[in-house]
Amino acid sequence: MSKLIYSFEEGRSSDKGLLGGKGANLAEMTNIGLPVPAGFTITTQACIQYLEDTNFFNHHLKSDVLKAITDLEKKTQKSFDSEEGELLLVSVRSGAKFSMPGMMDTILNLGLNDQRVKKLAALTNLHFAYDCYRRLLQMFADVVYGLSKERFDVLLEKAEQELQKKVQDFSKEEHQALIEQYKKMYQSCHQHFPQEPKEQLFAAIKAVFASWNNPRAKVYRNLNDIPHDLGTAVNVQMMVFGNSDEHSGTGVVFTRNPATGEHQLFGEFLLNAQGEDVVAGIRTPEPIQSLAHTLPDAFRDFQEYAKILESHYKDMQDIEFTIERGKLFILQTRNGKRTAKASLKVALDMVDEGVINKKEAILRISPKLIDQLIHPIFDEEALQKAPLLATGLPASPGAASGEIVFTAEQAKRQHELGKKVILVRQETSPEDIEGMVVSQAIVTSHGGMTSHAAVVARGMGTCCVAGCGDLAISEEQKTVQCGKRLLHEGDVISVDGSTGNLYLGQIPTVVVENDHNLQRLLSWADDFAHLQVRANAETIQDLETAIKFSAKGIGLARTEHMFFGQERILEMRRLILAEKEEDSQAALRKLLTFQEEDFYQMFKTVGDRPLVVRLLDPPMHEFLPQDKAEIEQLAQKLNKSPHLIEQRVAQLLETNPMLGHRGCRLGITQPDIYKMQVEAILTSVIRLAKEGLQVKPEIMIPLIAEKSELDYLKDILTSYIQEIFEKQEMAPFPYEIGTMIELPRACLIADQLAAEADFFSFGTNDLTQMTYGFSRDDIGKFINHYKDKEIMPYDPFQTLDQYGVGELMRLAVSKARQVKPNLAIGVCGEVGGDPASIPFLQKIGVDYVSCSPYRVPAARLAVAQAELNSH
Repeated sequence: MSKLIYSFEEGRSSDKGLLGGKGANLAEMTNIGLPVPAGFTITTQACIQYLEDTNFFNHHLKSDVLKAITDLEKKTQKSFDSEEGELLLVSVRSGAKFSMPGMMDTILNLGLNDQRVKKLAALTNLHFAYDCYRRLLQMFADVVYGLSKERFDVLLEKAEQELQKKVQDFSKEEHQALIEQYKKMYQSCHQHFPQEPKEQLFAAIKAVFASWNNPRAKVYRNLNDIPHDLGTAVNVQMMVFGNSDEHSGTGVVFTRNPATGEHQLFGEFLLNAQGEDVVAGIRTPEPIQSLAHTLPDAFRDFQEYAKILESHYKDMQDIEFTIERGKLFILQTRNGKRTAKASLKVALDMVDEGVINKKEAILRISPKLIDQLIHPIFDEEALQKAPLLATGLPASPGAASGEIVFTAEQAKRQHELGKKVILVRQETSPEDIEGMVVSQAIVTSHGGMTSHAAVVARGMGTCCVAGCGDLAISEEQKTVQCGKRLLHEGDVISVDGSTGNLYLGQIPTVVVENDHNLQRLLSWADDFAHLQVRANAETIQDLETAIKFSAKGIGLARTEHMFFGQERILEMRRLILAEKEEDSQAALRKLLTFQEEDFYQMFKTVGDRPLVVRLLDPPMHEFLPQDKAEIEQLAQKLNKSPHLIEQRVAQLLETNPMLGHRGCRLGITQPDIYKMQVEAILTSVIRLAKEGLQVKPEIMIPLIAEKSELDYLKDILTSYIQEIFEKQEMAPFPYEIGTMIELPRACLIADQLAAEADFFSFGTNDLTQMTYGFSRDDIGKFINHYKDKEIMPYDPFQTLDQYGVGELMRLAVSKARQVKPNLAIGVCGEVGGDPASIPFLQKIGVDYVSCSPYRVPAARLAVAQAELNSH
């Protein structure tokens, strides 16, 4: 059997898969000479085996744990399970391969019992010893038995009220009485606290293993695309005590500002406290710079270690430390969670500082973070008029409005009803993750910049204001008292995570101008990219946005979207309902006028960049009214019988539009529609040519399944285009007629289609529908059940199914290129902008991906990363 336990001296940072991120970093820090409390790591493989068979612990792991504890006793010269000599207490912490802050469980001060606490009190002081024991009882109950921490807090508050003093002033007898009440809480739930330290350790290890599958951990993994089969390591480490005396303390510090990226220490510490106090928001911490005055020697040491760690890991670090009686210990380091803005600045600064190169900077930024940089902010004019409610800490930038909710459960309920919500809490905890995920913003009255709410919100890119002490939040009464103003659940507020300001009511947002740092990074990305990135757009606003984001062209302009204006839809309906040829032609002439101007403005906006125009695709019933009142209104406008229109609507109605009379089938049965669209395209291009702008139009025929369909339509359209050139007295100029590959059969006969098509573009939305037999409109009804049951790990309309749909695409590219080696092939479905799908699309040999305009920046980064990772 493979090795299950490693001492910190035996591991390295490269062992994250086996030792988890925390264990690997503890090992790395130990080996580079930092003051790390001794300990050992139980591997992720041990966790996986335990989760598969709980008997694994007793049969294989228990003896290894006992040996590791004995070795730790020798190393520290402390005793874990007797009262002889100096006492060894340990922490038991989770540590997965990928950082999951607060999602799994931790127990501190393990090893104390009724007798050893007396020994600890004699060696240290009364309050310290019983404070440690009380915390152990509370954490053990929560992690091992699932007893709520709040139940113990109630006992503590009651004891302080009855004795009319704070717990630090309790006598020995009063401490012991409180401990007995804590132990009775166990008994009330038919549990007990084990007095044997080794039994405590065994139970704690099993509980941390089990926490890998707790609901909040699963939600976090789904949110951050972390696989569910990795397991967590368990780190058992000698305790050092930040609550020993006034020369002790604990803190969490980033080597750079995680909100802005500014190059200075950023974090907080508490004197005479344990680590959980910093993130729990129970006490207000001090900024790390204050440590220079309080404990100057420890601060100087910390500055030195912070530089060593950032230089070693070549990234901004999130460091946890404890000071015990003036001596500094480093408990943990990891690459710090940060905002998108900070990620960008840190990466660029580190290139400028010579710490990393451009390739490393490109690979370091997640495409998801790019989305956060181009999202809206509050409209400045409206912001000036909005009533300011309060100001807290700007924990995670962004701007959002929504209805106040006080619990994660209510956030989920209101979100499912389609409402935008702001989660307002005294402080969040890991159990709130599902509510935090669906909230537009998070507001807390307690906690600092490294509190749970702040760290999780920054990781998600969610707007957050923390530590807003002006708010008196009553989660029971569902009210927020803010000065003289009392707000209730359902009231709308606006949250500015960049300033920490809260406002009454809803404030409109505007789009941020492109950030200089973002432009710089993406320009580097473009230099390395192999695939081009185009956009799916047809409105002038979307086209301008795509160009602003440096799309190389337009991969899909959907012409059906151009017919839904009030005047246009009337003419489209007139065409569909025409009973005479002259009525049909009159409607087509009017539509031609609209389309000519549309295409003229589109091509003019795009300039010399490629623009692929897809001819009309949807079935005709989608343009007709379904409501009886609308049908009667249309009948009056067209001077037709309502009954006649109802009959025509029923006649055209498609039970399954995907399989119906649409796409090229529509062009074959009613070629005048396609001819009208092609004429509009050509005449607009001719008009631009006369103005000095040369454009090469790309015309795409949708839903081809037979080569003869493509042959038939291409013959009609090329002949008609020749007539247009002659009619306009214009020398022919280059144009292309291609097809959209969106049917499995089209993939299988791609070599035949390539012989006639000038280009291909994969319509992955429809190709996925047809391959799976799923409707993208209905998949929402069951996809979450599939994910929960691990039948399907993702929505195939968002991330490409490489083994089915992807295999059809690979086959189509291969067949097409055998006929035309230089055939241009793109992807214009939803997965074209999905960073997880782009490496596969590059691998099979497509030339470009096309996505919605706001996904272009992230796609530009993703295609560069795909290229860099392919070598």
